[in-house]
Amino acid sequence: MSTFAKKKFPLLGRLTAIAAVSGLALTACGDDVETADTGGADGETIDIAINHGWEEGIAVAELWALILEDEGYDVNKNYLDLAPSFSALTTGDMDFNMNIWQPVTHEEYLEEYGDDLEEVGVWNSDANQVIAVNEDAPIDSLDELADNADLFNSELVGIEPGAGLTERTEQYVIPDYGLENWDFNTSSTPAMLQEVSTATEAGENIAVTLWMPHWAFNSFPIKPLEDPEESLGQEENMTIYARSGFSDDQPEVYEWLSDFKIETERLQDLEVVLFEDEVEQDQYPEVIREWMDENQDWVDSLTS
Repeated sequence: MSTFAKKKFPLLGRLTAIAAVSGLALTACGDDVETADTGGADGETIDIAINHGWEEGIAVAELWALILEDEGYDVNKNYLDLAPSFSALTTGDMDFNMNIWQPVTHEEYLEEYGDDLEEVGVWNSDANQVIAVNEDAPIDSLDELADNADLFNSELVGIEPGAGLTERTEQYVIPDYGLENWDFNTSSTPAMLQEVSTATEAGENIAVTLWMPHWAFNSFPIKPLEDPEESLGQEENMTIYARSGFSDDQPEVYEWLSDFKIETERLQDLEVVLFEDEVEQDQYPEVIREWMDENQDWVDSLTS
């Protein structure tokens, strides 16, 4: 077995353990989910599945909801946990999900459901889990961290205790890089980000578990450390998957989505306006509209 094969991401997910789901519970943003009556004119309904807690996916899905509305579609945004999201695609209750990580993070879901889905396209290939430190720290790689323990008070700040990133750090990063004597403190993602903010203001060193793309890399002077042992895995593809038959039923939307690409810097800039100041979910459209106005040429190119 290869080193990478034994270090696959656990299925717990990145932010929280996936809850056991009984049946198919769909939580719509706003009104109850409506059944699409696909005709052939304006007013066709598109149902987007959005993964709870995955900020990069929320950002692009909310963006595309507005783009599709501008093109004359009725859009339902459905915030779901991972298991019901995949299930809803296979049953045709949802049209597409923009944030499936492959080949590793969602591998088991794709093994279970993939034969009943359409792969639409990869929109960003920079997705990976990282350990990040302040930008002016005198190290660039995880294999330098243990030798500089004094600079970081032998402390690594984590996110939720049940997160896949937390488990991966405990199982692989800490033993692979000799951090067994470090304090690995976990609580929540917001608490970790507050620690980054506090350290930045105080001009102190800090080491945290994080992932990319993430708006924190645009908002704070931090950098990811290289991972020569691949303890956190490899870069992954953020991919759009759709229900079977979507390309035939909605060829125009399918073409737009299959051509969609967004560079990491632009994506993180979009995430900043949504998540840095903790915008309420019902305010996402207003905030994204302002961002779209500032990036109008690029937005227009997505459907041209």
